[in-house]
Amino acid sequence: MLKRFFRYYRPYRSLFMLDFTCAVFAGLLELAFPVAVNQVIDKIMPQNNFRLILLACLGLFLFYVINTVLQYIVVFYGHKLGVNIETDMRQELFRHLQTQSFEYYDNQKTGKLISRLTTDLFEISEVAHHGPEDVFITIMTLVGSFLLMLNMHVQLAVATFALIPLITIALVFFNKKMTKVNTQIYDNLGEFNAGVEASVSGIRVTQSFANETFEHKRFDGLSEIYRQSKILFYKVMAISSAYNYFLIRLINLFALIFGAYYVIRGELTNGQFVGFILLSNVFVRPIEKVNTMIESYPKGIAGFKRLTEELDKEPTIKDKPVARAVQSLKGDIVYHDVSFSYADATKVLNHINLSIKAGETIAFVGQSGSGKTTLCNLLPRFYEVTEGAITIDGINIQGMTLASLRQQIGTVQQDVFLFPGTIRENIAYGKLDATEEEILKAVKLAHLEKVIDQMTDGLDTVIGERGVKLSGGQKQRVAIARMFLKNPPILILDEATSALDTETEQVIQESLNSLADGRTTLIIAHRLATIKHATRIIVVSEKGILEEGTHEELMAKRGHYRALHDAQFARDGEPSLS
Repeated sequence: MLKRFFRYYRPYRSLFMLDFTCAVFAGLLELAFPVAVNQVIDKIMPQNNFRLILLACLGLFLFYVINTVLQYIVVFYGHKLGVNIETDMRQELFRHLQTQSFEYYDNQKTGKLISRLTTDLFEISEVAHHGPEDVFITIMTLVGSFLLMLNMHVQLAVATFALIPLITIALVFFNKKMTKVNTQIYDNLGEFNAGVEASVSGIRVTQSFANETFEHKRFDGLSEIYRQSKILFYKVMAISSAYNYFLIRLINLFALIFGAYYVIRGELTNGQFVGFILLSNVFVRPIEKVNTMIESYPKGIAGFKRLTEELDKEPTIKDKPVARAVQSLKGDIVYHDVSFSYADATKVLNHINLSIKAGETIAFVGQSGSGKTTLCNLLPRFYEVTEGAITIDGINIQGMTLASLRQQIGTVQQDVFLFPGTIRENIAYGKLDATEEEILKAVKLAHLEKVIDQMTDGLDTVIGERGVKLSGGQKQRVAIARMFLKNPPILILDEATSALDTETEQVIQESLNSLADGRTTLIIAHRLATIKHATRIIVVSEKGILEEGTHEELMAKRGHYRALHDAQFARDGEPSLS
């Protein structure tokens, strides 16, 4: 764990050395001050030379000036080091999360992942800054002050040091306990954030069902669990703090009582006595610092443990060692005896064999849960085949780099995701370096011109979180414009019009037909009226592919497709397409 933690210091060696060196010098000057006071009282004051005393005080003043500069460097540059390391960790975690498969996110709560990217790493900054220097300076100060105290009076130094083992045992015990409690706090905070994220995202559903009271109770429950774990942490911290405060004050008391005793006996000079009292204060200062460390360090340690746990979760889908980047594909797709099961062994696809020629439009139909979407999601490797293989233009998709494979495939889904920002930014997401001319062309092809003309700020209209200010049809057209800009040779349309009204659906269907022209297109169909133009329609079930052919061929067979067709049109009250 320590070796892994210190790996993050490598890019900032010079910053660390500056901080660490200044902190050590500041600690040494703290040790030198009591010795200097001892010399002033015992050797300079008896000479009754005020000029000499002023010079000595001037020397002490310079001590303070130097230490002030050192303290500034330690605080500013030390915290800068900590923030840099925290940022690197956060960036590494974010990049790692981006490599995870769809199945990973199927089993995660968004709020918990956000918690890992934010709260979990806050305290790591403090540990990264103070950790190495605090440990070294604490040991250096304890050993240095103890040796100086021994030099003044052995018995008095030993009597003062006698309580240290009790403090050390307490520190180890409380540190372990607080790290454990902090891990629990982070777990509860993750659940709390997940609950908050779900409640805020689902506020429209909550209000439409008038379930505010239920949500209040659920939120209160999550808040109470988090509150209790925080209270437990502060209870342990309070016991630790009180225990150590008492022992530290006993050290000062021991130094005062025994020091006075040895002065009376003539074994200590007044200067040595004052110097010893000052040294005892220096001696207990790192112990008090450790007491502060015991509050923040367990948080940082717990956060780092959770970071490493997340980073150690290897992506289930990644580039193979032999993978190569593909520049352009025609779109000849073949599924070779493909099977797929989820991690919990739930079987979805069983020995699928399918050939699709470049430029074909293939529609997949079937009951919900039959594997239509999964079949298409295997193509860009959002999920990995359990058995068999998929090839494009004769190349196994596992032999292509993920980035180049996915660059060749575009997906338009029913539930369109738009980023906060403007319409222009969301369309340009399809091609980040797109020119204004290319964006306007994509807008035209997606039949989005009238929508934009009606908006005050046109393409620069801010659409809100997830495009909340746009209608379903407008969001679909933005997604289609984005795909025109990407211009992939292979297209997946995942029930892209099923949630729209009939009039809007017709407009969107025209855009989709334009988008599909000249591309290998896979359509996951819900409304059968939208796929009669498909080159082939494939009926999928849990048992595999049941039927395939054109609309006319499948209607003539009077099999599964005809049954689905008649059932749907009878339900919708529309005339049959046959």
